[in-house]
Amino acid sequence: MTAEAGSFALILALVVSLVQSIVPFAALRRQSAMIAGFVRHAALTQFLFVAIAFACLTSLFVHSDFSVQVVAANSHTLKPLLYKVSGVWGNHEGSMLLWVLILSLFGAAVALFGTNLPERLQSNVLGVHGMIGLGFLAFIVSTSNPFARLVDAPLEGNGLNPILQDPGLAFHPPFLYLGYVGFSMAFSFSVAALIEGKVDAGWARWVRPWVLAAWCFLTIGITLGSAWAYYTLGWGGWWFWDPVENASFMPWLAGTALLHSALVVERRSALQSWTILLGIVTFSLSLIGTFLVRSGVLTSVHAFAQDPSRGAFILALILVATGGALTLYAIRAPSLKHGALFAAVSRESGLVLNNVLLTAAVATVFLGTFYPLLVDMLGNDKISVGPPYYNLTFVPIMVPLLLAMVIGPVLKWKRDLLVAALQRLRLAGGLAAFVAVAILVATFGQRFLVAFFFGIAVWLVIGSLMVLAHRVRLGTTTPLATSLNLARTTPLAVYGLVLAHAGMGVTVAGITGMTAWASEKVQMLRPGQSLQLAGYDIKLRSIGKFPGPNYEAERGSFDITRNGKPFTQLSSERRFYPVRQQQTTAAGIRTNLIWNVYVTLGDPDDKGAWAVRCYYHPLVPLVWIGALMMACGGFISLADRRFRVGAPRRAMRAVPTAVPAE
Repeated sequence: MTAEAGSFALILALVVSLVQSIVPFAALRRQSAMIAGFVRHAALTQFLFVAIAFACLTSLFVHSDFSVQVVAANSHTLKPLLYKVSGVWGNHEGSMLLWVLILSLFGAAVALFGTNLPERLQSNVLGVHGMIGLGFLAFIVSTSNPFARLVDAPLEGNGLNPILQDPGLAFHPPFLYLGYVGFSMAFSFSVAALIEGKVDAGWARWVRPWVLAAWCFLTIGITLGSAWAYYTLGWGGWWFWDPVENASFMPWLAGTALLHSALVVERRSALQSWTILLGIVTFSLSLIGTFLVRSGVLTSVHAFAQDPSRGAFILALILVATGGALTLYAIRAPSLKHGALFAAVSRESGLVLNNVLLTAAVATVFLGTFYPLLVDMLGNDKISVGPPYYNLTFVPIMVPLLLAMVIGPVLKWKRDLLVAALQRLRLAGGLAAFVAVAILVATFGQRFLVAFFFGIAVWLVIGSLMVLAHRVRLGTTTPLATSLNLARTTPLAVYGLVLAHAGMGVTVAGITGMTAWASEKVQMLRPGQSLQLAGYDIKLRSIGKFPGPNYEAERGSFDITRNGKPFTQLSSERRFYPVRQQQTTAAGIRTNLIWNVYVTLGDPDDKGAWAVRCYYHPLVPLVWIGALMMACGGFISLADRRFRVGAPRRAMRAVPTAVPAE
């Protein structure tokens, strides 16, 4: 009966979504507190029913009920409990249910915690959000029912795809969806503002925490996916510009631009139309990512489904949602109030430059992702767009953005002098130049790009700290006690900005070190033989077979020495999953959070030797450490008093159109 209860809960959620999406707009001219209360309760009820359906599906997986089609296709009695649970979203039907669960969770959060929102705006936001939920619930019920029964239930299931049986992949999708789907609030707020015909500083302050939360979760999701690819797929890389990787990266870039443009709306009541457009586009890119993964237009280790009919349904949803929103934007945008003017050198101009470069980066990734698919669809030619394209297009766009990331926050609002801003950052510039010159000297001038990008990394880290130092007047004639008091009263959003921007510098250092100095060696080894790599002696000690919970493993054990002294021991496995008849690789990795030694075991030959692939990856852990710093910076900003739940409407309305430079 669990499957039937889940199906019934989905139908009830669909009905509630229909009501939630109709009521606010049916009563648009006579909205009242009663209407607002009704819509809030509808959003909470929708979440309740979707949560019940998700709990039912989870129970079916945990108890291995193979009479349900999706459970039989994606679970197995011998599978560990963690992967039974993660198997709920390790398939198309279950992942779409998780998608809708998170969508309804955000709607319920606005209903519960949006107490500082004007009632009419809250009703319109939840109404638009209900429409999105209605579309995807209809998609699940009509094409992707996770509770479909089998006529003849098998005694055993097919098991989960082995590459998904990993802790990283257990947690990666929920975080990714919290980001993907979280941007639906930006879309809902944008469309609601167009319906009301009003975009002001208060609106920006209401929408920013939802966008910031989604951005933080998406950052963590992308980071987990990158780390999983690094240690699970066995190729020693953390990013390959795969179309599905790009599908999550594009909304991240657009969401970053949206965060910064909303700040201009909040502080200076400028860029209203542009910010509304970004809110629509960011979530549309999330929908496009959903289409890529589930439409069958591409084959990837990340793809969930290869069903064109499902892709057509999602494409129709994209056309209705995005097309309708853009049509409303075309009608309403000309009437939106224009904000205050600002000089060419100002904080506002810095944020505009930020948006221009991020938008160009999105366009570059979009073109690289969809052009090969378009060529394939229009003819028989198949082309691939990989790292060389992005190195020539994406990287040159990001360089001025990285330089501006430090200058922008020290500029004053409305008007400033560029020379004065650079004077505030002279320490960061001096240290960056020193590091770049030191690398050039150490490499005899052979590593200009390496020196340049390490200089940028130092510029970002030290420059971000200089932003805080400038704010608290550290290093000036101001007494230390005064600086400490200013540090104590500085908003958390400033600390979040400093940590996030510094995190980008750490990531740039990791990418540069990995790209410039990574070493790789592949050699056939018999037990007792060794190879040398980057000063390490890597010896294959033994090969053995070991049983896993639901797989059989061939494990290679390695002794690693450096300068004749024992350094560490690693083991690498080739795992075979009998149920799926599929093989995976588990790399052996030793890290000290500065560099990695990485070993994978390949296929044997007919002479008893095994293919061993070894890597030395300097600074690669900084890639993920920096990304997590960015996410932590976002969460710290989210804790700022401006975004706390329950702030009185009166205080929220009294948002100044300009703020002091400090």
